[in-house]
Amino acid sequence: MSIKRIGVLTSGGDTSGMNAAIRAVVRTSIYYGLEPIGIARGYAGLVDGDFTPMTFQSVSRIMRQGGTVLYSDRCEEFKTPEGQKKAYENCVRAGIEGIVVIGGDGTFRGAGDMGKMGISCICIPGTIDNDITATDYSIGFDTALDTIMEMVDRLKDTCVSHARCSIVEVMGRGAGLLALYSGLACGAAGIIVKEKCFDEEIFFEKMRESKQKGRRDFVVIVSENMGEHFAEDLCKRITEETGIYTRFARLAHVQRGGVPTVR
Repeated sequence: MSIKRIGVLTSGGDTSGMNAAIRAVVRTSIYYGLEPIGIARGYAGLVDGDFTPMTFQSVSRIMRQGGTVLYSDRCEEFKTPEGQKKAYENCVRAGIEGIVVIGGDGTFRGAGDMGKMGISCICIPGTIDNDITATDYSIGFDTALDTIMEMVDRLKDTCVSHARCSIVEVMGRGAGLLALYSGLACGAAGIIVKEKCFDEEIFFEKMRESKQKGRRDFVVIVSENMGEHFAEDLCKRITEETGIYTRFARLAHVQRGGVPTVR
């Protein structure tokens, strides 16, 4: 029997580009004669039965909006067998036979749970961390990189003016790809990620050498997967060991929002 009605939801951390993906799912579904249903607040909406029919017009003018018009929410209840049963029963009651889920690794695990209960799921990688296996570029990764570059460029202006170092912590709880790509792109003095062993003494020596050669600006990109206080502690150590006045900047959730870039 062919599927007639499908749901679409976003879950986990929001990313720029999710709305473009929602629009594509809705309009492609309509083109092929399917009825798309928006599931609000991720798996919380699935458990609560928070469903809304979506139309061609309901996704107009959302492509260039950041965030997600379907919203996202944490749902501890969905992690339980009882919560998953409620989600399944709501799908059956609403006639939803399949779901397109947009999100990261946690979202994909939830889709796997629904699949085991008989609801077919298609997963679209949407995470700024780009830590989903078997995909080159997840939705939101490029926009986050663009935002990091803009912020670092502004910090560099001050670093050059005052001969300072800026430690910039970027997101990437499960993977250091944001730090790696942004650090390479901005010509950082250092890139520190959990995946690569960090030799503090060699790093300090390189900074001292660069300072002696006349370098005035130092930007060090640190992935948040190094630990909660690593970047702040490193900031103090650089000042002590190299004599270069160092400040700390945590970009945090500013990396998630904004108008999506092309990729």
